[in-house]
Amino acid sequence: MGALTLLTGLAIVAGLAGTVLVVFPGILLVWGAVAVWAVLGDDPARWPVLIGATVILAAALLLKYLVPGRRLTQAGTPGWTIALAGVIGIVGFFLIPVVGFFVGFIGGLLVIELLRLKDWAVAWPATKRALGAVGLSVAVELFAGLLIAGVWLAAVVIG
Repeated sequence: MGALTLLTGLAIVAGLAGTVLVVFPGILLVWGAVAVWAVLGDDPARWPVLIGATVILAAALLLKYLVPGRRLTQAGTPGWTIALAGVIGIVGFFLIPVVGFFVGFIGGLLVIELLRLKDWAVAWPATKRALGAVGLSVAVELFAGLLIAGVWLAAVVIG
């Protein structure tokens, strides 16, 4: 196994972790690692693998924003609520090591919904629906990252 293949594998693992931890765009790191491997490598399957990874990435990005966005719209939660909660999560990431993003995002989302809806009995279910939509988005990205990793790994093992 060459250094390029090893580094690609490590970058893919980091990207998959990034999809779950939501610290950086993990799916883009997974795809980028495969793209670098394809461009710099000499494996005969590199171009079909990159094309397949690109198709998977495009489908995942489309699904990642359409499906959860539709659910939020149906639930009546505006997109700016999630965006603002994301900003609060980023601030939380710097204030509380390791878990700050999650504490900031979830807490921020609940406070924003409470201020927006002015009723705990309505805000809490709205927050849970929004968290479910975000969780679905993460699941789509993770699944796509695993698919890309599987295609790449199959090419490395077989090729």
